[in-house]
Amino acid sequence: MGTQRDPNRVIIFDTTLRDGEQSPGISLDQGEKVEIAEQLARLGVDVIEAGFPVASQGDFESVQAIARAVRGPVICGLSRTALADIDRCWEAIQDAEARRIHVFIATSEIHMQNKLRMTPDQVKTEAGRAVGHARQYTDDVEFSPEDASRSDFGFMCEVLQIAVDNGATTLNIPDTVGYGIPEEYAARLQAVRQAVTGDYVISTHCHDDLGLAVANSLAAVKAGARQVECTINGIGERAGNAAMEEVVMALRTRADYFDGVDTGIRAEELGRASRLVSRLTGYPVQYNKAVVGRNAFAHESGIHQHGVLSKRETYEIMDPAAVGAGESKIVLGKHSGRHAFADTMKKMGYELHGDALNQVFTRFKELADRKVQLTEEDLEALVAEEVGDTVRYRYQLVSCDSHGGSSSTPTCRIVLDHDGEKLEATATGDGMVEAACNAIRQLTGVDGQLTDYAVTSVTGGVDALADVALRFAVDGVSMPGRGLSTDVVEASARAFLNAINRIYRIKDSGAELADDKANRPGHLDGV
Repeated sequence: MGTQRDPNRVIIFDTTLRDGEQSPGISLDQGEKVEIAEQLARLGVDVIEAGFPVASQGDFESVQAIARAVRGPVICGLSRTALADIDRCWEAIQDAEARRIHVFIATSEIHMQNKLRMTPDQVKTEAGRAVGHARQYTDDVEFSPEDASRSDFGFMCEVLQIAVDNGATTLNIPDTVGYGIPEEYAARLQAVRQAVTGDYVISTHCHDDLGLAVANSLAAVKAGARQVECTINGIGERAGNAAMEEVVMALRTRADYFDGVDTGIRAEELGRASRLVSRLTGYPVQYNKAVVGRNAFAHESGIHQHGVLSKRETYEIMDPAAVGAGESKIVLGKHSGRHAFADTMKKMGYELHGDALNQVFTRFKELADRKVQLTEEDLEALVAEEVGDTVRYRYQLVSCDSHGGSSSTPTCRIVLDHDGEKLEATATGDGMVEAACNAIRQLTGVDGQLTDYAVTSVTGGVDALADVALRFAVDGVSMPGRGLSTDVVEASARAFLNAINRIYRIKDSGAELADDKANRPGHLDGV
């Protein structure tokens, strides 16, 4: 039975630069590979599989550059059993501080017959000869029986025993095509430990074709595996490999289940590593990706937000700062509640209470139904519109329905609330904005001239809020107005109505209309 060096330590073998780079569409240059390798060293991985040196001159040079530049982790090269391949692998890694040669050959019937075109006896001979040859260069030799999950168990163990007898110190049991099921895969590794004698570390290398790469890897650790082969963000052939960040944090978060087994990974570097690999490979990280996805610690549901604000652990089993993800994110959207909204407003410097909070929260809910997520910029503009002053508006916009096009007359139907009474008017114009303003003129009885009009995007994207700032001149005096909406026509109507409400505010106070310079939007000064 194989012995273990440290029963509580799982070796993290990163193959982002070898198996990960085999993902379709990924082709890293030498500088990019070295940059990733240096981050992996900062992350604290134990082994970096830097590439497959015999694959190309470029791959050889990249592995060699990493071996010469990166200190800390063991630098590993992958090699087939051909002796020339092993020589080339050693040439690439020999300058590393610590070196490993990883030799593999397939042991499943389908691979031996259709790919290798070798008999089982030939495979056994190749395995023993290759491991022995690699061992002449280094005492750190890993052996993998490719497609182990579909290999005849007895034959695979014969090959593994030959590898150990010839000097292999790590036996990797790869689920090359993602065929394994956790319970089955764990049982296979346990059986290998019983059947193959010698001093070796047993390793996992799982693919995600059935979405089980991480689950299989963790089941293997529970069964006694003490090396996990994985990649940053789970990139790799076809559906990818086991995601390092998920394996590491599962072991750490559920230390109770895994009997305190842990890795040497500096988890606070996981977020940086994820972003670097995503940027250099061009492979985006899915929003809801575990541990490193942008939504991994984001909360929109009102119930969840309330819980997290009361005590983070109610809905977070990991500390986002511990994995380099910053802090919990309260995302304001249509599912958010008043508690989270008020808390966000407070953090932004707005102390809203009572009617002011109700007014802004109601308007927020209206906008959130149309815009998936509201940013701080959106909220600042919303507060400026709704509580820029404390005077109750005479007219409130209820609805704005506009219609137009190249072959029809622009028309807008406006419904206003005036002290609880609904007022409605439909008007036309040269454009839909003018039609909306004409309808408001009819309903409010205020006539004048629109002197300035500007619309800007508060944030980027097709669902950005339109921020309309205008000036409406009445009796020779212009009044400012501002409106906000995802719809430009509605934002314009709100801005126009805002100006008219200012006019009535002054009239109701008994004061004479004067140029309200103090309330001009700053970006319109001097216009």
